[in-house]
Amino acid sequence: MTKIKIGLLTFLGFILVFGLALILSKTLLGRWFDPVHQESENTEKLIALSATVDSLYKEVHAKDQYVTNIMHLIRGEVMDTTGQRPEEATLEMDRRGIDLYKRGEATQRILDEFETQPSEGSFERLSSGTFTEVYFFPPLQGLVTSSFDPAAEHFGVDIVAAEDEPVKSIAAGSVIFAHWTLETGYNIGVQHSNELISIYKHNSVLLKKVGDLVQAGEIISIIGNTGEQTTGQHLHLELWYKGTPLNPQEFITFD
Repeated sequence: MTKIKIGLLTFLGFILVFGLALILSKTLLGRWFDPVHQESENTEKLIALSATVDSLYKEVHAKDQYVTNIMHLIRGEVMDTTGQRPEEATLEMDRRGIDLYKRGEATQRILDEFETQPSEGSFERLSSGTFTEVYFFPPLQGLVTSSFDPAAEHFGVDIVAAEDEPVKSIAAGSVIFAHWTLETGYNIGVQHSNELISIYKHNSVLLKKVGDLVQAGEIISIIGNTGEQTTGQHLHLELWYKGTPLNPQEFITFD
């Protein structure tokens, strides 16, 4: 009788231990013992990672398109809503006869604003009343050798300074482009508040990349002599407000 009791107790203990182990393997210890649990976790992580990558891709693509459009507008090249240049864009009609590349009213107003060449009076109005209470940090100290002259398509000022002089951002903002062009060498542009953009050309080195946040007076590049449109080491600085060039000397003292 005693052996039977011991056997039953042993059997019940085995069942209890086995059941407890089974429960733990499906819950607390599932990640170590249950391959299905581990696979489910990996699948969830992959789905979450895929969604994150997709979101980042869309954000980067939108930002790149925004920067590209700003650059083309500053150069005077009108862009349509597809990102193509006018001479390259072709009008396509779908089966319902809808113009797929037709500009919306809001887009057309923005393009008209950039396309409109302001008169001398409008330059003076923007310069005197828009940023009167704003202080702009000098990008560097030097001698202005070529002044602002929109009539000659010189939309900024040229400042000569010492070799390897650091160039600083005139105000806080975000870098919207940092690249090389054959004409102006290494260029960097910063988007500030109040729809103001500052552009720095002919640098020898760029120290910031697209998307970087900068503070007023923070070094963003080194003065240089790069590009075909330069005759010596200098910085070409431009200020653009809502697509209209401003005279930097009205806001900044360089000497």
